[in-house]
Amino acid sequence: MSGLEKTPPTLNKPTHSRSSSTASSHWEVMDDLQVEMVSGDNSQDLTIPGICEGYLLKRRKWPLKGWHKRYFVLETGILRYSKTQQDITRGKLHGSLDVGLAVMSINKKSNRIDLDAGDVLYHMKVCPRVPKRSESKHTWTHTCSVRSLLLMLNVNFFIFLSLSVHASLKSVHDALAQERQRLQDTYHQSTTLAEVRVYAFMETGLVYEMCVFICVRVLFLTDCLLGCLSRGVLLFYRASISKTPNSVVPKNTGRRTTLAAHCPDNAQVGLMQILYNNIGKDLSRVSMPAALNEPINLMQRLCEELEYSELLDTANNTQDPYQRMVYVGAFAISGYATAHYRNRYKPFNPLLGETYECLREDKGFRYISEQVCHHPPISACHADSDNFSFWQDQRWKNKFWGKSLEIMPTGMVNVTLPRFGDHYEWNKVVTCIHNVLSQQRYLEHYGEVIIRNLNGNACTCKITFVKSRYWGSDTNKNEVQGTVVDQTGSVIHRFGGLWHEGIFCDTLPTPQCIWKPNSQPKDYYLYYGFSSFTLELNELTPGLKPLLPPTDSRLRPDQRMLEEGRVDDCDKFKEEVEDMQRERRKQLAKKGQEYIPRFFKKAMDSSGRDVWLTNGTYWKVRENPGFANTHNLELW
Repeated sequence: MSGLEKTPPTLNKPTHSRSSSTASSHWEVMDDLQVEMVSGDNSQDLTIPGICEGYLLKRRKWPLKGWHKRYFVLETGILRYSKTQQDITRGKLHGSLDVGLAVMSINKKSNRIDLDAGDVLYHMKVCPRVPKRSESKHTWTHTCSVRSLLLMLNVNFFIFLSLSVHASLKSVHDALAQERQRLQDTYHQSTTLAEVRVYAFMETGLVYEMCVFICVRVLFLTDCLLGCLSRGVLLFYRASISKTPNSVVPKNTGRRTTLAAHCPDNAQVGLMQILYNNIGKDLSRVSMPAALNEPINLMQRLCEELEYSELLDTANNTQDPYQRMVYVGAFAISGYATAHYRNRYKPFNPLLGETYECLREDKGFRYISEQVCHHPPISACHADSDNFSFWQDQRWKNKFWGKSLEIMPTGMVNVTLPRFGDHYEWNKVVTCIHNVLSQQRYLEHYGEVIIRNLNGNACTCKITFVKSRYWGSDTNKNEVQGTVVDQTGSVIHRFGGLWHEGIFCDTLPTPQCIWKPNSQPKDYYLYYGFSSFTLELNELTPGLKPLLPPTDSRLRPDQRMLEEGRVDDCDKFKEEVEDMQRERRKQLAKKGQEYIPRFFKKAMDSSGRDVWLTNGTYWKVRENPGFANTHNLELW
């Protein structure tokens, strides 16, 4: 695999840069895009690259595993890439990035470079080029190291490169103009038919070039037209959704509608230093100040995905398998809606052995979750109702890349519908919080969700969470598109909209809005952006407390302190709780033992993946003999 190759050097100009380094992770954040100098004679050999181009490895956006081989071109500060050099030449780009606006982090040990421009995030890997057997040992080859890439990305040279490119283009333009004038003069001076034919042949070459230019423009305009059509469909969906009342009016549950205290102002928290000290690391293992948390944890976040469980109730009562898939697809999308208002705080990380139950008679389901593993952190959950069963175990990786924070779930979601024996399974997409360190912070989901029925092959659903475009308007953010296809690949149903506004399906017998989120409660911004459903998750009613195991999240003191606005007390107790967890792990390690979850068991699914399934004991123990009469972990 060859690295970026550069044109011959044109200027020698050594520069200097600073970097903030985290030795434990081998990542460095470059404060500017200048090249770090080294002592010794080699420092005088640093030269300015011209147009840099060649193959690099770029991390896949989906399925988040492996790397693509992509052709990159760096010219006048703009990094462009596509599948091949020919695609770039034809103007068929996969993406581009203004390097001067990006935060760059490097890992010299693994030959990694990450460029984060807020709206665009590239993960790249440099590989040395191995000479082919057919090449002579004297053939020049360019090994692209992280150091040489830093040189190529040096922003101090971009002004010089811009002037060089401008001069080159101007010279080409002048040469073509002179050649065309010479041909015209030759034509007027021609005295024989042969000379005229020669001129015509040469003129045809210029006409051919013009035709190529016109074809490129036609392709560009075609893409624009298709984009306009897509936007037109989205506008139609949004207009139809806005006119549709909520399909399910939330019932008055008699539960709380506010929290005991407003969310704290965390603007003064040193988030920048925390994140930059952990660049490229998994943030799920990093302890954060309490002011950055919201008073629910990751297991309760999983329960939030059941806020619109009525979609599964509808699916279980829909005869047509293709329409059933549409409702399952809408349910998969609905679980992302609450995130639209939740980009300022993070949930608590559950302790190993911590549990959470949610019994919703108004919605007809009961839910249980347990933290079954600490490294890596894994939350397992299971919910039952007369119309469906729902379970998943999720592993999250959170990584900060300079301006953006990526949250990458790796588990699969499962739903069964008892009436038809269907077993649906699907993946989750990436969640990214852009501009983490600024007031213009926003959140988006992107990637593809594939829903399959493991007990039938009548249809498959593909849902695309569209990544917002740098030049797109706010009205096009959060777009989602879905199709249901049969065994032959023919589209049976098509639906779409915005994942925070609703989903419209225009291929049902009666085109309709199939899902629309509930309105946010009054003053939701003062209460962490919680929905009405989320506000109730951590509520501890008098009649419920005696029935819960002492490991339930509602009884966790530091989380309750934050909910009550006691941020300083929360910080102190949170540290104590985490120390107690570390001590329990040490004691188990000394005995050569591993933690065994109480309510879930490890198994293997049909694809050979490790999964955590309920062992069916929680609700039985709750009923008889009751958790007060059993041995329980002491977590806090």
